[in-house]
Parts: sequence; structure tokens; C-alpha cells
Amino acid sequence: MKTTHETDSETNTSAVMAGRTITLDELATELSAVELRVRQLARAAEVPATPVELADVIDSLRSTASTVREHADRMGLLARIVDGDVPLAATFPTGDPWGVAARASDRIDFGGPAIVPTVWQLIKLAQDAKRPGAAKTTTYPEAMDGLGIGWESKAASARRRRERDAAVAREVLTLTCEKCEATEGEQCKTKTGWAADKAHVGRQRQAEANVDARLGYLGDNPVGVPDAR
Repeated sequence: MKTTHETDSETNTSAVMAGRTITLDELATELSAVELRVRQLARAAEVPATPVELADVIDSLRSTASTVREHADRMGLLARIVDGDVPLAATFPTGDPWGVAARASDRIDFGGPAIVPTVWQLIKLAQDAKRPGAAKTTTYPEAMDGLGIGWESKAASARRRRERDAAVAREVLTLTCEKCEATEGEQCKTKTGWAADKAHVGRQRQAEANVDARLGYLGDNPVGVPDAR
């Protein structure tokens, strides 16, 4: 299900990933290809077929390419990290654990248990492991052993939530409201007949139940999400 901002071209990821997931190595390579393409466009824009000064566009394209290159380099480093090639500090500077060791912990400094670390946390852990006198080190495969089943990124989870909310909004308009008797296609109404943007609780609740049953949700949580890892 697409959100209002997504297009068919955007949701079709077959050109950049062979299966349901993409490796960090593949991501780095794809980003590198994008960076090269943007730089080529910037160079080509130096000789437009029509006399238009494109200096600002060219500068912007080259700046964008530099940003994409930074992402590509970062993904390349992360690919090595997740493969276990790069030693990582076993804990954060505060002594807080991460990965499997962070289960059941209550860390406040980093916004909660870093069971699934962020990009910047992993880079920091790699930097800390290189410092003279560094404490015990580990690798990503060792620290994450046993995790990953049923995990879904925050971005994917947020997208699913938006999709669910949009589906509920559509579902509401297919139901008859027992409170105000609004029928299919009609918004709920106040006692004086004014159309309301928010549905009555009973109609809203039924719409949520219908959608959650179709999508596989239990309350606010997705259950059995097909492409969650």
C-alpha cells in the first residue's frame, strides 16, 4: 500500500535489490553509482544545447554528489562492520551494553537499550575500539548473535503506521455510524448537522478493527509483517 507521497516507481525496488532485503554492501555500490551519475550530469550540464547559464545547477548537483558519496563510504564501512571485519567496543563509554547484552537493560543516556544500534553508534564503537587502552572488544556478528528475527527498522515501521492510518481513514467512510447515522461516503455529523473531520468513537473503532485484521495488526503493533526480519 502506497502513501500519498509515494509513486509506483519509488515503491518498485527491484532495480536496486534482488530480494526482500538489501545488503549494506549493495547499498554502498548503488549509492556509488548514483554519485557517479550525478557527477556526470553536472559535467554534461556545462555544455547545454540551449544557451542557459547552469552554474548554480551544476554546483548543486556536485554538492548532492558529495553528500551521496559520504553515504556510500559510510555504508561501505558499515558493510565491513556487520561482516565482522572491524573490532567494536563491547560497551559505550558510559559502560552501557548494546546488542544481545542490552536486553532487559534500561539505558537513558542513549535513548533506551541499543539492542539494534544506529549507524552512528556503530561508527563510535569502532572508533572507541581503536583507542589506546581500549577495553574489551567484540564484533557485530558476536554482539548481535540471536537478534534480527522479527526486527523492523524505525523507518519501515513509521511507513506501515502511515499506511495503516490512511487505510483506517478510508475504511471509516465505508461504514454506517450508529451514533449519527452517517452512511457510506459521508463524514460523521454533529447533533446540529455539521460535518466533522473526526469520526465518532464507535465508527472509528470498528474501522480500526477491520483494517488491523486485514493488515495483521494487534493494537499498535504489526503481527506477522511479511517483510520484517
